Amino acid sequence: MKSVICNIARFFSYFVKHYKNRVLVMGVTLVGVYLGYWLIHFSTLVMVTDQFIIPTTSMFPTLIPGDRVIVDKTIMGARIYTDFHFRKGGQRLDCFRTKGRRPLRHNDVVVFNFPRPEWKEICFEINNVWCKRILALPGDTLFVENGFYRNNNFDGTLGVIENQKKLADIPDSVLMTQNGYITAWLVPVKWTIKNMGPYYIPRNGDVIRFSPNDVTLYHDIVKLETDKELTWNWEADSAMLDGKCIESYTFQGNYYFLAGDNVLDSTDSRFWGLVPEDYIVGVVKMIFYSKNKATDKVRWDRFLKWV
Repeated sequence: MKSVICNIARFFSYFVKHYKNRVLVMGVTLVGVYLGYWLIHFSTLVMVTDQFIIPTTSMFPTLIPGDRVIVDKTIMGARIYTDFHFRKGGQRLDCFRTKGRRPLRHNDVVVFNFPRPEWKEICFEINNVWCKRILALPGDTLFVENGFYRNNNFDGTLGVIENQKKLADIPDSVLMTQNGYITAWLVPVKWTIKNMGPYYIPRNGDVIRFSPNDVTLYHDIVKLETDKELTWNWEADSAMLDGKCIESYTFQGNYYFLAGDNVLDSTDSRFWGLVPEDYIVGVVKMIFYSKNKATDKVRWDRFLKWV
């Protein structure tokens, strides 16, 4: 046994002595291949797809807690950051997108960065992601009529109609005791989760003449785009931007109205407003698998289920 080990050692010593350059090249090549593999793997993950776990019932029955969803970033184009100094609590988002395969559509289920971290003005927080359904695209006008979603540019069903029927059947007196008023950011617009709108969803290049209600609806979007305060001057009967009267305003970005399928238990655009296009990560295409947190068991009936 000892002689075998000695022979192997002599052979290895001879091989390194006479072929050390080749050994070095082979070693560098193997390291390069290994690093290249993980670089391609990481790039593919960042540029093409990603995975997220659903934590709440806001998208029930489409998605339930414990679902691990696959998000396709190629549909609208992958988001590439130009500023990597991310801060907890939010910041300005600096990025651009690769070319997408198609525009976003009504009823797409998307993952996005929640636009109001710590429930303040619109800003970007890197790991604070939510999942909702697109009910209105840039240029649409959205209504909620007795609990049912309506869109002037879409004739089909928006969201899960059965859940909207449940909302319609709840008396207003009961709804109001359950915080049915949308007041957190829409004061003085007196909308409820059963009846709201018309709500115009801005698109890049749209020109609008603000009314007092419009100032309430779009104040935070204008603040995001200009870093200036939008107010209403009742004496001048005019909108004011940074203290100066403006006759109209031109929007600089695209925005989306996103809501959960579980309309009775979803905190969404009805309560906190619109989502900037750059905040959308991608479109949910599939449930990879689902695990019940209470039992730690895999739900095999949801394995590789298309959304």
